[in-house]
Amino acid sequence: MAPEIQLSSAAVAEFSTALLAVAMDENPGAATLDDLDRALGGELRRSIAAREFRGARDELLQFTGTATGARRVMLVGMGKPGDRAGGLRRAAAVAARQAGKLGSGDLAFHGGVLGEREVESVTTGLLAGAWEYKDLKSPPPEEERRAPLGRVTILAADNPENRAAMDAGQAIGAGHSLARTLAMMPGNLCTPQFLADTAKQLADRHGFKLTVLGRAEMTAEGMGSFLSVAQGTPQDPKLIALEYSGGKRGEKPITLVGKGLCFDSGGISIKPAQSMEDMKFDMCGAAGVLGAFDAIGRMKIPVNVVGLIGATTNMPSGTAVNPGDVVKSHLGKYIEVINTDAEGRLVLADVLSYARRFDPAVVIDAATLTGACVIALGHTATGVFGLDDALIGEVIAAGKRAGEPGWSMPLWDDYRDLIKSEVADIKNSGGRPAGAITAAMFLKEFTESYPWVHLDIAGTAYSDADLGAIPKGPTGIPTGTFIEFVRGRVT
Repeated sequence: MAPEIQLSSAAVAEFSTALLAVAMDENPGAATLDDLDRALGGELRRSIAAREFRGARDELLQFTGTATGARRVMLVGMGKPGDRAGGLRRAAAVAARQAGKLGSGDLAFHGGVLGEREVESVTTGLLAGAWEYKDLKSPPPEEERRAPLGRVTILAADNPENRAAMDAGQAIGAGHSLARTLAMMPGNLCTPQFLADTAKQLADRHGFKLTVLGRAEMTAEGMGSFLSVAQGTPQDPKLIALEYSGGKRGEKPITLVGKGLCFDSGGISIKPAQSMEDMKFDMCGAAGVLGAFDAIGRMKIPVNVVGLIGATTNMPSGTAVNPGDVVKSHLGKYIEVINTDAEGRLVLADVLSYARRFDPAVVIDAATLTGACVIALGHTATGVFGLDDALIGEVIAAGKRAGEPGWSMPLWDDYRDLIKSEVADIKNSGGRPAGAITAAMFLKEFTESYPWVHLDIAGTAYSDADLGAIPKGPTGIPTGTFIEFVRGRVT
């Protein structure tokens, strides 16, 4: 369960708590927090003066606390001064993770004078750090259990503005937690039907309109591209559509699209066995849509938003699509399937075509689409593709506010020659050169009736190493980017 979060205007040196986390920039002054330093017998000043704590990002230093205040004090480094809200978000996540490891039960967080943006960021960070996925683990023996983090107090002015910011941070944190939980679940539990059921729960909770198409309905729609991926699996594929009407009646909606491959074996073009278990994360785009919708519903953002998810599994079988097959898309274009492991774009082609019926103001899709994007940008930045520089800038700015950096990639017509087919209108793979770009070029073929941006999150949606602020596994990306983009469109 997520911890209870509250605000308190109490003095940092006097607040009684099991663990007090104090966030500091790199190279803090020795006179920092004089009242707390006096309560600690001068240890804070001496440690900073002796350079035992330098405030580097994620650096920790702990002190024994006081009889009447915090029982334990922990300094958390934020690194070089810059994006203060982002630094506080990360420091809060590190503090919450450490509190969980220590079993402190409750935590107080001090980051200096906090305004509304900083309170929201701290709240989001605390929830990110407190998140754990233990649903499938047997509990340890009782004598080895540590108290979960049940309560966190942000030491900041308890006024209406900061309370509203804290509520927004809790909504964003809940959306991230949902996205990460869905992504962390194994593929035999997080199935296309489970994603549809999760969408139903969100619709019931927040009053969204929900439409779910299965194999029969998609066949009637003529979604031959999507269904070609699903024809090798007995699981019923799902096209999930959520509609949130928070804006003006008749106002064109922002449309968020997510790839939902609940497991991707590669199909007939099967993947290598090593690390194939990570292909449960191939639905992180879909998880991001659901997480964003949970946050949007909680925050009641006054904008119309549509969420579309294409969910299936990609499996080899006697009925699976073969390399060389040609399928007809929902838009009517014929596609030559060169590589059955280039399946996400086949699913998204029909979902992007289906998006036309909502007359969207803009469409943003997110997909763990290509290993080529990981080669290009590593695990630091999401690849951002589009034709409208202003829209690309808007998306990148939203990602920056969310702590989810993106980088614009070219989408020039010169690259289209790589996906020309000799037997069909287009082929689904252009080979290794410019692989992330040709995948985006393929998607562009199905988006010409509305403004569109594609996010390739293959390198950023999950991590195979502990990132300090969050553990190994799903990052929650692109949930924050989606939320911030929608918030940025409020007029």
